[in-house]
Amino acid sequence: MTSSWMLVAAFLFATMAVFVKLGSAYFGAAELAFYRSLVTMLMAFGYISATRGTVKSPFLTMHFIRGLVGAISLVGYFYAITKLPLATAQTLNYTSPLFLAIATTVVLGERPSTWLIVAVAMGFGGVAMLLQPNFEEGKEGAALIGLFSGALAAWAYLSVRTLGRLGEPDWRVVFWFGAIATVVCAGWQGATSTFHAITAANWWMLAGVGVCGTAAQLAMTRAYRTGNTLVVGALSYSAIVFATAFTYIIWNDRLEVLEWGGIAVIIASGILAMRVEKKEQVEEAGFES
Repeated sequence: MTSSWMLVAAFLFATMAVFVKLGSAYFGAAELAFYRSLVTMLMAFGYISATRGTVKSPFLTMHFIRGLVGAISLVGYFYAITKLPLATAQTLNYTSPLFLAIATTVVLGERPSTWLIVAVAMGFGGVAMLLQPNFEEGKEGAALIGLFSGALAAWAYLSVRTLGRLGEPDWRVVFWFGAIATVVCAGWQGATSTFHAITAANWWMLAGVGVCGTAAQLAMTRAYRTGNTLVVGALSYSAIVFATAFTYIIWNDRLEVLEWGGIAVIIASGILAMRVEKKEQVEEAGFES
């Protein structure tokens, strides 16, 4: 399944976003990120313990960097959502595959094909068409934070790719992200505000954020570990399509012609990326034989 795991992750991330949207009426950005990370850590630890695995790793420094960068990116993304139109915040965050395309060449030394780069650029163009971002006067700072969260997300994904190449199991990568992000987000929330009460009216929102976020994180980790980095990046745009569907079903928001065009471009970018990956795999198999 390799890169296609990102489609699973995208669906789950979009589902998590629904719970985040509902929970934002009761909790702050860092608070939501804290509970998501806490559930991730506990679920990952439970699985590792049940399978008699271990959380010990010879790459703790890299896990720490990945967790720290991922946590800051997550909170920055949520902060941008609170200060900017949702479309603008999402578009800025989805610049991560573009930063990732640069990083795979500079850091990993990979040589992506021209068509893969085109697929990633197409995907971002489709996101822009669908979300139609705009900036209000005085929101430049929040916009920069949103863009910064996209760059940090690319760094975090690159770390996941590197850890996978070093042989780290998916659940261990997910556990350490959850553990480190829990501490970072708890400190962030404690330093800036207080924790709000969990009640019968809102606990299920936190559970939804945590469970869907954890499952999405695991699927994304496997995608970056086993798939082509840029293909996975292109497929990540499908989260916008799923989120748009949820928005229509739950809130009955209707789409304009340009927005439907954006969805078509996003889907086309994913199909192009998968076709390129399949062609490269066939060529590689032929070369090895």
